[in-house]
Amino acid sequence: MALEGLFDIAGAATDAVTHLVERASNRVKIASIDPEVFFDFTQQRPVVSLDSSGTRSLSWPENDAYELTLDGNVSSLVTISGIEPHLRWRTFAEAVGEIAQESGARLVVTLGAMAGQAPHTRALGVVGSASDPVLAQRLGLGRPSYQGPTGLVGALHVHLHEAGLAVISLRVSVPHYVTQAPNAEATRSLLARLELVTGIQTGHDSFNADAAAWRTKVDAAVASDDKMRGYVQQLEALIDNSDDLLPSGDELAAQLQAWLRDNSDE
Repeated sequence: MALEGLFDIAGAATDAVTHLVERASNRVKIASIDPEVFFDFTQQRPVVSLDSSGTRSLSWPENDAYELTLDGNVSSLVTISGIEPHLRWRTFAEAVGEIAQESGARLVVTLGAMAGQAPHTRALGVVGSASDPVLAQRLGLGRPSYQGPTGLVGALHVHLHEAGLAVISLRVSVPHYVTQAPNAEATRSLLARLELVTGIQTGHDSFNADAAAWRTKVDAAVASDDKMRGYVQQLEALIDNSDDLLPSGDELAAQLQAWLRDNSDE
């Protein structure tokens, strides 16, 4: 699941979900959350368009769920992508929980992108956390530690956890000095970590060329500014001296399969 808004810098998270939907061998819309009670339409206005015959149509903010048929060990996946609502977050979280439960989901993964102190010259780091302590330990993920005012994603995670659903959060750190969309490097990083954690074949390597082009473009912009070049070098040193290394993909896949097996109904 990914939603446009505060936790989708450069559209990296929603682009990742769109990529999964587009590469699926088959997709079926299974649910749509009615926008009427969740949006302030003075902030997120509906859009009027004309077709080739001049007929007008109106498009409202959408939050749709699709069931995807995929290749690989994970043959079925449900995605929810759309726009973060302005109102009634608790009711919206309940709607998402209902979709997850009715579809028989065994695990919910939210994708996000946040501005951070990440240099564009390095692979963009993805922070993962899980509410379930056993799942977090098995997959080498952190536990949610933030306390204070939260957004929809925070409310959603609490609701899903209380409803008995396993929840994982994956958040990529986007360089705060280049937050324009699209950001193929950030999307690729999210998809790669999603594949690493869940075993879902995401096809993240299809973003390699666009990610390289993005980095080259930012390189050129930074090279023209001495102060910016020095700042990026400082960020590089911070990252290069970090001891935060990811566990192996095989280890994560085995641990997730064991957790799902141990926590499944007959």
